[in-house]
Amino acid sequence: MLFKVEMTVNLPADMPDATAQAIKGREKAYAQELQQQGKWRHLWRVSGTYSNVSIFDVTDSQELHELISGLPLFPYMDIEVTALNRHPSSIHEDDR
Repeated sequence: MLFKVEMTVNLPADMPDATAQAIKGREKAYAQELQQQGKWRHLWRVSGTYSNVSIFDVTDSQELHELISGLPLFPYMDIEVTALNRHPSSIHEDDR
């Protein structure tokens, strides 16, 4: 099942830089692991913001919730999730 996930990060202004960098490092490793597994299919930066638009390919909304809530930056994110379905006019066979 595909989901579009929009994430905006809001780190506290008083968070020490070393703490922020450590969290970001764990976030990058976790995101890359999910991409290698094929669960995080696409990841795009939204220009000019600390935001991204991503496509997840997971079994169901419960799996998505578990993956997203495991993100090290999760406590600092505003997240919007939209379920996606294959469009009947799509010419791409690998759309799910």
